[in-house]
Amino acid sequence: MKTISIAVPCFNEEENVRPLADAIRKMFKRDLPNYRYEILFIDNDSRDRTRQIIRELCAEDRNIRGIFNAKNFGQFNSPYYGMLQTSGDCTVLMAADFQDPVEMVPRYVKEWENGYKIVIGIKTSSQENRLMYFLRGCYYKLIKRLSDVEQIEQFTGFGLYDAKFIEVLRQLDDPTPFLRGIVAELGFRRKEIPYEQPKRRAGKTSNNFYKLYDAAMLSVTSYTKVGLRLATFVGAFSCVVSMIVAIIYLVMKLIWWDRFPAGMAPMLLGMLFLGSVQIFFIGMIGEYVLSINQRVMRRPLVVEEERINFPEDKKKKKDNKKKSGKDKKNGSEETGRNLREDSENRD
Repeated sequence: MKTISIAVPCFNEEENVRPLADAIRKMFKRDLPNYRYEILFIDNDSRDRTRQIIRELCAEDRNIRGIFNAKNFGQFNSPYYGMLQTSGDCTVLMAADFQDPVEMVPRYVKEWENGYKIVIGIKTSSQENRLMYFLRGCYYKLIKRLSDVEQIEQFTGFGLYDAKFIEVLRQLDDPTPFLRGIVAELGFRRKEIPYEQPKRRAGKTSNNFYKLYDAAMLSVTSYTKVGLRLATFVGAFSCVVSMIVAIIYLVMKLIWWDRFPAGMAPMLLGMLFLGSVQIFFIGMIGEYVLSINQRVMRRPLVVEEERINFPEDKKKKKDNKKKSGKDKKNGSEETGRNLREDSENRD
C-alpha cells in the first residue's frame, strides 16, 4: 500500500485541528481505502490550545504526527519545512482552516496515479472578500508579467507533490523558500485542477497587511529583476528630463534676462520629485539586499522544540540505550583492567 502524507501548517487553529483530522481520516476510509495516510501537523508557535489538541490526536492515532516550532518562523518556512519531514510516496500540503477542500485530495491522487508528479489546485473563485480576491488576482497577474520565470496564477501552494519533487526541495537548501515560485521553476510535469475556495471554517486569519506585503516582496525579489531595472530606467529618464529642463531655463534666462524670473518653485518641485524617486528605489534595493542577506546567513528554516510519533525517535532511543549499555560494559571492563594493573604493581 502506498502512503499519502498530509502536511498541515498551523497557527492558532484550536477550532480547526481536530475537525480537519477527522475529515481527512473519513475521506481516506471512504474514498482512498487502498492507501495509508500520514497526517503531519506543524505548529508555528501557537498561543491557544492548538498544541494540546495535536498532542491528544497523536496519542489517539499513531499515523498522526506533530512538530512544534520553537518560535514563529513565518508563513513560508514552516509549511515548507513540514513538507520536508514527510515520508509518504507523495505529500499533500493544505491549510488547517478548511479553505483547502479535503474533497480535492482524491482527485489529486487520481491524477498522480495517472503519471503527474505535481497536482495543484487553482482558485477560479472564492467565497472570501471580493475585494481581497480581486487584489490577489491583480497581484498574480503583475508577478506573472514581471517574473523571469513562469508564475502560476491563483495558486496558494495547495496541491499534491510526488516524493521525487520533495527530494528536490530537500536538495535546494534555501533558507527563504517561496514554494509557488519553486513549483513553477523546478517542478515536474503538473496537472492543474480548478476549485472554488470556501470560507474559513472557524477562527480568525493571521494574515495582515504586513504578511501580505512580505509575501509580495519575497516573490518580487526572488523571481524578478524589475525593481533594479526600473530604478536604472527611471534614474536615467529623470536625468535626461532634468538636463533638458535646465538647458531650456538657461536659454530662456539668457534671452529674457530682465523679464524671466526663474523663481524657487521649479527648483523645489524638482528636488522633491527626485528625492522621492531616490527614496523609493533605495527602499526597493533594500528589499533585494535583505533577501540576499537572509540567504547568505544560511539560518535553518525552523528550529524544532518537540516532535511526536516519528519512527526515528524510537530508533534514536534504542541507539542511545545500546550506546549507554556499551559504555557501561566498557567502563566495567576498564575498571577491572585498572584493578588488575594496580595489584600487579603492588606485587
